[in-house]
Amino acid sequence: MAFVDYYKILGLEKNATEEDVKKAYRKLARKYHPDLNPHDKNANKTFQQINEANEVLSDPEKRKKYDQYGENWKHGDEYEKARQAQEQAYSGRHGGRTHTGEAFSEGDFSDFFQSMFGGAQGTGRGRTSAYRGEDYNAELHLNLTDAYTTHQQVITVNDKKIRITIAAGVEDGQTIRLKGHGGAGVNNGPNGDLYITFKINNNTSFNRVGNDLYATVPVDLYTAVLGGDITIDTLSGKIKLKVKHETQNGTKIRLKGKGFPVYKSEGHFGDLYITYNVKIPTNLTSRQKELFTELSKM
Repeated sequence: MAFVDYYKILGLEKNATEEDVKKAYRKLARKYHPDLNPHDKNANKTFQQINEANEVLSDPEKRKKYDQYGENWKHGDEYEKARQAQEQAYSGRHGGRTHTGEAFSEGDFSDFFQSMFGGAQGTGRGRTSAYRGEDYNAELHLNLTDAYTTHQQVITVNDKKIRITIAAGVEDGQTIRLKGHGGAGVNNGPNGDLYITFKINNNTSFNRVGNDLYATVPVDLYTAVLGGDITIDTLSGKIKLKVKHETQNGTKIRLKGKGFPVYKSEGHFGDLYITYNVKIPTNLTSRQKELFTELSKM
């Protein structure tokens, strides 16, 4: 797999702040969201890359590893531990010096580093090589209503059942890592990891863009003209709205905090944006037509 520059994907420099990352992600997520680009496969692919980049760069620990190890950041912990063990073993045999008298250098680990990411780990003459387990990739399909709440699911990977907790607010195309749940290591080598990519089906009438939700709500002509109350659905239940008199067709309102949960930020929600669709009455009686005619002449 080719190396993906997460900073480049979000249009950022390496010295970008957490706020810079957040702003860049929100801007690009809105632009390339699949619901807004239903027939653009490239936009969907870009959206997945944006989510992946945000998943790493918005997490201080993951970002630190990414900055240090680049494309191999996912294996940084394993490499560092193994590197230290290799260095101790080498120092024990050579007193911290190479046979030419030069100081022990990073270059002496090149073969070993390569082994940590798919090859064999030589542990000394007469010893058995150790291999890191294979990484697994899986897809998990959810409905949008499932992604609205934090919940647990049991998935089966290679006949092994794994219980995972899915945090509310997970996005379509987002990938998470379950460390050590990949293929088994060989000869005491570390297990691989399991990467789960979420595929979210929108089973609601709402359009989700990031943490915000959008919906169109019908309003009868009389309520639009005279004002009144209507009841609408949200993902957290029904609520009553007061419609102002003389409301025009296409009027938009914002319901703060009634959108989608913010991923791994308990108690924080996006907003719900409602667009009113004023319905013109049909099948009018003769008397109703007369009244409308009278109104038109006033």
